[in-house]
Amino acid sequence: MTLHLGKGRSLAAALVTTLVLLVLPSAMSSPARAATPLTVSQAIGQQTGASQTVRGYVVGQPTATSTVVRSGFPSDYAIAIADSASQTSTSAMLYVQVPSAFRSQWGLRSNPSLLGKQVDVTGALAAYFSHPGMTSTSAFALAGGTTPTDPPPTGGSGPYDGTYYAPAIGKTGSALRTALHGIIDGNTTLSYDQVWTALQDTDQDPNNTSNVIELYTGRSIAKTNNGGGSGQWNREHVWAQSRGGFTTSAGPGTDLHHLRPEDVTVNSTRGNKDFDNGGSAVSGCTDCWTDGDSFEPRDAVKGDVARMLFYMAIRYEGGDGFNDLEMSSTVGSSSSQIGDLETLLAWNSADPVDAFELRRNDRIYTRWQGNRNPFIDHPEWAAAIWN
Repeated sequence: MTLHLGKGRSLAAALVTTLVLLVLPSAMSSPARAATPLTVSQAIGQQTGASQTVRGYVVGQPTATSTVVRSGFPSDYAIAIADSASQTSTSAMLYVQVPSAFRSQWGLRSNPSLLGKQVDVTGALAAYFSHPGMTSTSAFALAGGTTPTDPPPTGGSGPYDGTYYAPAIGKTGSALRTALHGIIDGNTTLSYDQVWTALQDTDQDPNNTSNVIELYTGRSIAKTNNGGGSGQWNREHVWAQSRGGFTTSAGPGTDLHHLRPEDVTVNSTRGNKDFDNGGSAVSGCTDCWTDGDSFEPRDAVKGDVARMLFYMAIRYEGGDGFNDLEMSSTVGSSSSQIGDLETLLAWNSADPVDAFELRRNDRIYTRWQGNRNPFIDHPEWAAAIWN
């Protein structure tokens, strides 16, 4: 005799139904939803290089390891996000790289109203400005948006892309190289004496207008303390004269895009060496290293050095009666070449353009030479040419 439960259901049937409900709850639920974005504090603690989506409030633009500006944004290259819109401590911020394809929509110079907005960003959790950050950012969206925005459909997003750089936009490889040379060629040239005055403008200390900042040492020194004596600053050719076959006559030897103030002794130590990692510590230059054939500058200007050399290799292509300057994949290479190219490309990526470099480029363009360093305006063009 079988025991029956309400409405004629057997005990066996009831047990089967109960087991099904216990075993298959997830199968009967709604489809799985996307993972919740990480908080900024979580992202800071997970700097592994893995790709993640992070949610935070835009709190400013990073311009140095411990500096984030909240107004007067110098560029569209980066944003800082935090878990609170009122956060002011840089240690609680994630520095997010803004690739060129996104700058017109997500850069703060072009979109200052983004300040205080909550956003979702996706990219590799890796150091940026030597600070916890996100690089190779592939998606941006306002928090709560349905999908991240796509890059603008056409190339170019900088303030000079529709005018100065128009012939180069959309090009790559040799075509980009040719276009950029045509754009920056034919600049106003200076005498070597004029370089003293120009450097006092282009390399002025933003915190002390009576001083300049030395490239390798980072020291602030009086503009008037220039010359050839110990403790003074002189004119450093980042592309060494003997490695370019040029003199200090008007031309590559007086081109401000690679001339910088530097301590006389440290300048002598660098000499005409290539640039690469490693060696022994340089006296009088914190975080600088050298060996028999290469020089490694401090981290804060490694990208600056790379972009100056890239400029020289494109600007001087063998015309104007000057040598054809080329990048080299080795150190200790012949005249008219400087390396190490692979190291310099890495430096260009690791040390992003900062406010000092941007101002310098603008001053050279508007007051002194009438041409720009395209690798400051578009650092990604280096890889587009040499990779």
